[in-house]
Formats: sequence, structure tokens, C-alpha cells
Amino acid sequence: MKRSVALRLSAVLGTAGVAGAIALGLPQENASAATNIATGFASQNGGTTGGAGGTTVKATTGTQIHTALCTRASSDTPIIIQVEGTINHGNTTKVSGASCNTAADRIELKEISNVTIVGVGAGATFDQLGIHIRDSSNIIVQNVTVKNVKKSGSPLSNGGDAISMESTVRNVWVDHTTLIASGGESEGFDGLFDMKNDTQYVTLSYSILRNSGRGGLIGSSESDTGNGFITFHHNKYENIDSRTPLLRGGIAHIYNNHYFDLHESGINSRAGAKAKVDNNYFEDSKDVLGTFYTDAAGYWQVSGNIFDNVTWSAPGTDNKPAGPNVTSNTSVSIPYAFTPDNASCVPSIVASTAGAGTGLKVSTGSCSVTTSPTASVSPTVSPTTSPSTTVSPTVSPTPTAPSGTNLSIGAGADGSSKAGGTSYGNVKDGNLSTIWSPNGATGDISIKWSAATKVSRINIVEASGSAIGAYQVLNGATGAVLASGTGGGSISIPATTTTKLTFKITSSSGTPKIAEFQTFA
Repeated sequence: MKRSVALRLSAVLGTAGVAGAIALGLPQENASAATNIATGFASQNGGTTGGAGGTTVKATTGTQIHTALCTRASSDTPIIIQVEGTINHGNTTKVSGASCNTAADRIELKEISNVTIVGVGAGATFDQLGIHIRDSSNIIVQNVTVKNVKKSGSPLSNGGDAISMESTVRNVWVDHTTLIASGGESEGFDGLFDMKNDTQYVTLSYSILRNSGRGGLIGSSESDTGNGFITFHHNKYENIDSRTPLLRGGIAHIYNNHYFDLHESGINSRAGAKAKVDNNYFEDSKDVLGTFYTDAAGYWQVSGNIFDNVTWSAPGTDNKPAGPNVTSNTSVSIPYAFTPDNASCVPSIVASTAGAGTGLKVSTGSCSVTTSPTASVSPTVSPTTSPSTTVSPTVSPTPTAPSGTNLSIGAGADGSSKAGGTSYGNVKDGNLSTIWSPNGATGDISIKWSAATKVSRINIVEASGSAIGAYQVLNGATGAVLASGTGGGSISIPATTTTKLTFKITSSSGTPKIAEFQTFA
């Protein structure tokens, strides 16, 4: 990679999970997958319903997930698997049965159908363990984090892809997920979201793809062009080198996504692919649309996009960027109804809806947000041992500012959006008269360092008239929630060593205005 993502990341922090095994195979009277319905191309070809109508079980290990699949009456018996805690190599083994075909080194959804895997509450974490969908149909994956899946080094999983689909896959909906790597191929990682060898009717929605060399692809080679009918909407691609996504043949609908800090290229349409690119927000990035690294042309239809500080390379034989004057070179027909948000509000909408643990909030299509019910946990199924969880603290700020060295001075800053006349850098310049505001009622602002830095306290200094409501403090390198609460002021967090700390505003009663985002050891 020209700019290795890994150079800007510290070691990924572990995610606390739920201890103890939970009995499988018992109905949960009050449990359900999220009640929102598959959108985009996943709504076509008969629709995507996952395990709706089937038995609901709960799992805290990968082995329990596999057991749930393997103890069904048949490989197409509907099932909803609610997942809690952290799934990893240590608790994921191969399970055999007539209704499954599993493996020890990944979550294997192979030769099956009618399955929902949904994280409970704040979501589940698949740590260094990928999700592999093969020869399967009608699958939903929702409200989970998949992080640091490797194809080289140790441990290995899923060819280095966080989520992958291959070999006659139909109707998959991946929604409200967080997919994270810690670098590119040279650091042992591959794609975050890959589809190949006859994969069709897929939607990726309200998800975060971050810190990777490769966002994902449709088609593994220039001859693998039988994939398609893929929708990407309301996702955030951040700190990615390329492939957001890479399209080889087929049709993709890409709308209302926020692209931030793409280093080499973005949407790469090639080998006859057609992309409908509507109302996206491209920010602080390079070559966000075009045909790259090949002479096999691809095509695009564009409308309503915003290009904010996007740079473009000069065209060449194997490099045909769509900009700087971005125009359509094809037309694409979309068979389903959709109401896109205006691109100007996409950063704030995506910031408050995308990723695991955000309450399955969705856009109304008019630059506002509604909340769909999250999966619930039935009291009728009890763990065999009492689970213990680590809960992020809810902290009410105090008016007293912390003392010590402000680690934000001299650091970098970025965020989800910025209102006119404001700047990300204003929150770390030591000047209370300069501010940052999001382009909307919600958004996030981050302090970032070139080397791993230990932080245990922050201080959010609001400007006059600010109206911050609810917030979360996130480890920007891993997405882990460190604290939550309301308003600004001084906030204690668990001592965290990271390269990025994010203050995410999830609600407000007016316009948030932050003069300084101070950080302390």
C-alpha cells in the first residue's frame, strides 16, 4: 500500500464479552430479530427474511452458533441466532450434522438458508474470526462487529475477509455492522466485504468499514462477472486505501454513503460493471470514482453527489478517474423504490445510524432519523453460569476542567461533517473563539495521533449557544464505546491507548458547537 493503514493504528483493544454458555434450541418467547425490513436489491428476488418465523436461540460462542445450525430439522429450517459477547477462535469449533457444514476457523454459513445472526443490544463481536457465506440463500447478519480477520500471520480466518460470500449465494442482507481491519495485505488482511463466484441480490446498509487496505469487491477477477444486483446505502467508509467497492461486471446501486479518507481510489467500476451512484458524500479523499488498475472499462450513472476536498489523478491507460468533472457514461435502472437523503446531510445521518450498537436507527429519507426496535433477550432462557459483562460507564460531565497537559495540542483532527465557517482543527488549536459544528444536529469529532497515545480523560468545551444532547466517546481505532452521557464538560474514560479518540454526538436540542476537544493522560 502507498499509505499503510496499520502505521496509524495501535494494537486493537479486546472487547469484553459475556462469560458462560447459554442453552441452545429453546424458543425465546419475547425474542426477535430487528423488525425493520431488508432494503435495496436484497428486497428483490423474493426478498430476504432470514430466519423469520423460526425458533430463536441465543449463543455466546462460535461453537454454539454452529450447534444451532447443526441441530435444526433441515438445512433450510428457519432460525434466528441471537449472539452476545465475543466470538473468537478459542470458542469456535467445527460441529457436524445433517443440516450444516461448519469449520473451526470461521463462522461457516455453508449450504444452508433462512438464517438470521443478530447481535443483542449493543451487538456482538467476532474477534479475528470472519463470517463466510457459501452456497447459501436468505441470510441476515445484523448488529455485529467483525474485526481484524487475517489471511496471513496468526490466527488465520476466512481468507482475511471480515464477511465474504461465494459460490451461488442469493439474498443476503448485512445491516448495522462494523467491519474493521488494522492495515492492508502486507499486514495480513484482505477485504472487509467480498462477493464472488455467482453472488447476487445483496444489500449492505448502515455499516462502518474502517482501517483497511481493501473495502471490498464484487468479482474476484476480470472473468468473474456473474455477480451483481448489490446495494450499498448509508455506510461509512473511513481510512481505506481502495475498493469501496471494486466492481467487476454486474449492477450496483450506491447511495447515501459517506466516504472519508480514501487514500488511493474509491468506487472502482471495471470489466463492464454499471454503478448507479446517488447522493453520496465524498470527503478528503482521492480518485473516489472511476476505472482503475485495468483497461477493462466500467461505467457509472451519477446524481446528487458532493465532492468535498477530493483530488483526482491524471487519466492514463489503466487509470480513468471520473473527475474532476464527474458525469454519467451509462444509465442504470433500479427495480425498487428508494428515497435518498440529500447528500449534504449524509455525514450526520450516517454518523448517527451506521455501525453495530447504534440501536438499529435508520434514515427517514428526509435527513432525519428513526429507530427500529433492536433484538430483545428473552428471560425464559437462562445461562448455565452467571454471565458477567463489562459495561461502558455513563458519565455526567462536571464543570471542572481536568488539569495536566492537553494531548490534543499538536495532534490531528477529523470528523463526520463540518458546518460552514467551522473546521475540525478548531477543536485542538487552544483558541476558545474558534469552533467546530457538524453539518446537522448530530455528528462526530475526533482527535488523532501519529503514535499510540494513552488517554483517560477528555474535556469538551462547548461554545456559547451549544446544545449537545446524548454522546458516546469511542476508541476511534476499534469502535469500542468508552463512555456515554449527555452534554459537554469533563468526562472520565477507562485508560485507553489508541491513535484516535472520537466524541460522537447522537442527539441535540439545537446546533452543537465545540470550541475545544481536550484530551489528558
